[in-house]
Amino acid sequence: MRTYTRVRIPGACYFFTVNLAQRRGNSLLIRKIADLREAFRRVRRKHPFRIEAIVILPDHRHSIWQLPAEDSDFPMRWRLIKARFSRAIATGERISASRVRKGERGIWQRRFWEHMIRNAEDYRRHVDYNPVKHGYVTAAREWPYSSFHAYVERGVYPADWGTPPDVSDMELE
Repeated sequence: MRTYTRVRIPGACYFFTVNLAQRRGNSLLIRKIADLREAFRRVRRKHPFRIEAIVILPDHRHSIWQLPAEDSDFPMRWRLIKARFSRAIATGERISASRVRKGERGIWQRRFWEHMIRNAEDYRRHVDYNPVKHGYVTAAREWPYSSFHAYVERGVYPADWGTPPDVSDMELE
């Protein structure tokens, strides 16, 4: 069996995917976006990190974090964000017997996926995650739960970035 060891380097930049336990048809993250934002704010206040990019989708989220130079403890930050958000949400979700035995809620998948950003190209590829790729909108600018808008304001992306070309504008020979 293959074992998995997290690479934890102080001050590194990481890409994360964090999922709800029940994903199909679940829009909890955008329905409770204010609670999610508050969970991030409170954790960042005590355990700083910079959010380089983020997109909140109905049932999961992608983000890139820059950790402080002396700190590599992203698992603790995710644990605190998940716990704070969970406490803000009314109970009632389906909970497996295993979670009941452990006294856990059934909101989040226990694990999350992380990837340490290696270079500028790797960073760009991960910033390019957007709700268009997931089929939620036809243009990134249409999705309000994303750092895309800040990237447009800073001139990093044009407002129509990630928009597929209009077929009627294409020249066909």
